[in-house]
Amino acid sequence: MQINRDYYLNKLISKKNNNKIKVITGIRRVGKSYLLFNIYKNYLLSIGINEDQIITLKLDKWENADYRKLDSLYNYIKQRTSNPNKTYYVFIDEIQYC
Repeated sequence: MQINRDYYLNKLISKKNNNKIKVITGIRRVGKSYLLFNIYKNYLLSIGINEDQIITLKLDKWENADYRKLDSLYNYIKQRTSNPNKTYYVFIDEIQYC
């Protein structure tokens, strides 16, 4: 069963182009990650954003452990966002691991 998150999706969409960082907060297990990594990502893809413009990192995953160091995280994002003519979307889950 998928819970309707149109309200939160529309909030993200309405603030998409304001050049500010968005932080999604809430208690555990309410769907914050699902909102970003599935619903919002699918929305971005549906409006023509290329997959390479969407950077996703889940810092609780072992394969991303190196990015828990701020300098490594910064360098990774900088390397992935090197084209100044593109808009990038960076989704970081479990940022408290940093």
